[in-house]
Amino acid sequence: MKKAELVYTIYKEKDRIHNLKGLLKEHPEIQFVSFMGVDLGGNATDEKIPIKLFINDIDNFLNSGIQTDGSSVALNKIATLNNARVDIVPDLDVNWFVDYNYEHIYEESNLPVGTLKIPSFLIHNGKKVDSRSILHKAVENFKKSLIEIFEQYPHLIKNIGIDSVDYIDEVILTSATELEMWVQTPEFRPNIQKLTTSQSLKEQYWKRTRGTVRTALEKSLMALEKYGFEPEMGHKEVGGISSKVGTDGHLHYVMEQLEIDWKYSTGVQTADNEIFIRDLVEEIFTEHGLKVSFVAKPIEEVAGNGEHTHVGVSVRLKDGSIKNLFTPVDRTKDYLSEIGYGALMGILKNYEVINPFITSSTDGFNRLKPGFEAPVCIVSSLGRSIDKPSRNRTVLVGVVGDQQNPLTTRFEVRSPNPLSNTYLVISSIYQGMLDGIIAVAESGKSSKELEFEISKEPEVQGFYLEKGRAYRSEEDVFEYYSEEERNRIFGNPPRTVWENIKNLDIYKDKKQILLRGEVFSDEIIESYKDSILRRWLTELTDRIIRHDIKIMRNITKIHQDDTATDLDKITWKEIEDIKNSLSKNTLDKKCLFSKLHDAIELEDYDSVSKLQLEIEKNMNKLKKIYNRYKKNLLEL
Repeated sequence: MKKAELVYTIYKEKDRIHNLKGLLKEHPEIQFVSFMGVDLGGNATDEKIPIKLFINDIDNFLNSGIQTDGSSVALNKIATLNNARVDIVPDLDVNWFVDYNYEHIYEESNLPVGTLKIPSFLIHNGKKVDSRSILHKAVENFKKSLIEIFEQYPHLIKNIGIDSVDYIDEVILTSATELEMWVQTPEFRPNIQKLTTSQSLKEQYWKRTRGTVRTALEKSLMALEKYGFEPEMGHKEVGGISSKVGTDGHLHYVMEQLEIDWKYSTGVQTADNEIFIRDLVEEIFTEHGLKVSFVAKPIEEVAGNGEHTHVGVSVRLKDGSIKNLFTPVDRTKDYLSEIGYGALMGILKNYEVINPFITSSTDGFNRLKPGFEAPVCIVSSLGRSIDKPSRNRTVLVGVVGDQQNPLTTRFEVRSPNPLSNTYLVISSIYQGMLDGIIAVAESGKSSKELEFEISKEPEVQGFYLEKGRAYRSEEDVFEYYSEEERNRIFGNPPRTVWENIKNLDIYKDKKQILLRGEVFSDEIIESYKDSILRRWLTELTDRIIRHDIKIMRNITKIHQDDTATDLDKITWKEIEDIKNSLSKNTLDKKCLFSKLHDAIELEDYDSVSKLQLEIEKNMNKLKKIYNRYKKNLLEL
């Protein structure tokens, strides 16, 4: 197969549209076109338009796109049954990719059949209502607002070595994500204790990959290179156990966690790249007989999948040089520039309304638990000293940089997971950053005063940051503080989807930062809330509770009454009591599952949230007691 002849990426360039028809005719293996719009739920559309139909009416397709209806996308309260038409219109300002099906060969050239994937907007009633359009607006609003700030408060750029805003040619916003995933042999279910022990002993982290895992990982990195994603590394993550070699010489019982990293890009391109890479990597591992999971917490009591999101801001000057706006002029005296402090504080102060766009599923909250290097508190770390940048892995936002390279200073937001909607994650972060920069500009405070602000004690009222909260810690926040101390100092973190999305109503003032520059709208926010709410309720009833019932059915009596000890009998009675409280109604009392269903029917979501937590607590207690029960009977 002449793989070198394949076209992988059609880059954004001046003559792309003019040359597109000729390119497609030169590559008949590209048989289909797909317009990829991303709804508010993070779902990407995919369809197969025959290439001949596309070429024959190419101008109309590129200008007007295609139509679908609201039932096929998550645009709740926007695309309604009586007003359902949604247009999917191509974005002409980003790279396009060709997705190849290596199981389907185009006979005339012996090349795999390809589908040209064109990232697109979703338009309803003439308005863009999709995730990528929100990020487009967030980027433009940030750039425009930043220049206006510099014109009004020129001291901000003078303090980083730029004499005048007139010297700025362009504001550059960069972002980057990564891909963490669990790969395993289908149907293999390893012992949780073996996984937790291996994780504690760090037996897998950065160790050598072997067999099919190594092959699939190497092929994934090589594929990323072909598409121009510039892969930086692939390695084992903390989770997993050693695979076993079968009699056929191949690896069996695979259960490993991996990470793949690639180069940063602009905001919208970063989000587009991530969606395509996720699908590409999954297909490669599937071809090698391995199941891939990107969910945030696929295995209880073991490290979950994160997707640390990096954001940076620079300017290109008219002489061609680049200035990182977060880097102070004198890196021996300051952690950050005034702009950097403002951006960081903006994320932290407004995180209650940013978080709903980052963690929007029960699975996502299952990952955010103390002890798994996943952030729980709204807190940042600068470093114990200016010459020793922080790598505190327990905080929400870390400052990343290299003392030898001033262009690398950026923020790492550690809460997203691989299924977070990256378009909305970055959009909300930009809006938060902008709010903090505006506050710092208006305050006129120096970098040292801003360092004091972000380092303040909870009882101190800041000019911007709130009294009753601390925002910086150089300690391991899981070990150094008790849970009560964490909640008191850094605020009570939401524990369920409902507690999180409710913050968009509780923190009305902070919600206004999302609306700045018409990036988000009330209509978009309400649609998003409704979409996430419906998904949460559906997952609760159709997945989580069903899964809990399946677990309980496997919790059976295994002792014999004539040989059992009193401890065995008492423990089994305790197990039965918990099972009954969860799932068995009596004449005078309903079980927790029934109460949950009743609360959902009544749309009493506060009660639904509390019952979810109570059910989770009881299920965890049930599993621990049952394990103790089996161990006493030598069943483990």
